Amino acid sequence: MTLALTTVLLISSAILVLLVLLHKGRGGGLSDMFGGGMSSSLGGSSVAERNLDRFTVGIGVVWFATIIALGLWMAHKG
Repeated sequence: MTLALTTVLLISSAILVLLVLLHKGRGGGLSDMFGGGMSSSLGGSSVAERNLDRFTVGIGVVWFATIIALGLWMAHKG
């Protein structure tokens, strides 16, 4: 069980990092420092951006649930 949860955690972590890196910079943070603030959005989010947001949140929920499950499993085991 620990191996399965750890595997899910590693895979979801890697996917989450990639999904976050795919997002556009939206504020005056570090993305502006590296030239990310040069583009202006003229409308709302495109369908692709909304789907990327949804997928990122979904993977984030899986990641969070896996962290909680691992914590409970380790507390129960030891």
